[in-house]
Amino acid sequence: MNKTHPQRNGGVAAFDSAKSFSEERDCCHPRSCTWRRVCISAMALLVLMATVGLAVALGLLLRVPVNRFCAASNNRTGFLCDDRATCVPASQVCDRVSNCRNGEDEQKELCGDVPHSLPGHLVFRCSNPAFWVYADQRCNGMNDCGDCSDEMGSSAACPPCGSEWWSCSPVLYEYCTCIPKRLCRDGVQHCHSWSDEYICRP
Repeated sequence: MNKTHPQRNGGVAAFDSAKSFSEERDCCHPRSCTWRRVCISAMALLVLMATVGLAVALGLLLRVPVNRFCAASNNRTGFLCDDRATCVPASQVCDRVSNCRNGEDEQKELCGDVPHSLPGHLVFRCSNPAFWVYADQRCNGMNDCGDCSDEMGSSAACPPCGSEWWSCSPVLYEYCTCIPKRLCRDGVQHCHSWSDEYICRP
């Protein structure tokens, strides 16, 4: 009788271990493991796609900023169009005339709150904070700021008068330190010293 119990217990133990081995073998059966991997991969892919879709929908994906700086005619600051070839002078941006093929120089996001909506390289701030001019109007010989800070100020850093200009203290408000040589010897005083009439040659 004592011999029967150990055998029975041994038999039960053998049966239980055989059952658990069978379950373990079924769990790791190549077909069931492959199916599990496919399900996990599909779920991960769905979650990834949903995250990307949500990010796109909310506009959270970072956009690489486009560098719009270029040098227009006479080496003046300009706005680079999408074609990466056309350079629009700064003062022609947001002038209600499309100079770029796709009209990007007149887009609302660019022109909605001028000058605050313009890229910094297109704007020159006058010494009076209430005034500004387009960057290509700096150092053009004209008093665009009204106080000559775009021609004489330290932030303007303009070179001396060019070959087409005569250096003097102008009488007219529209000029700052130079007058166009075409005004020389025209019978009208443009410089306080009259040098435009007696010395300068057009």
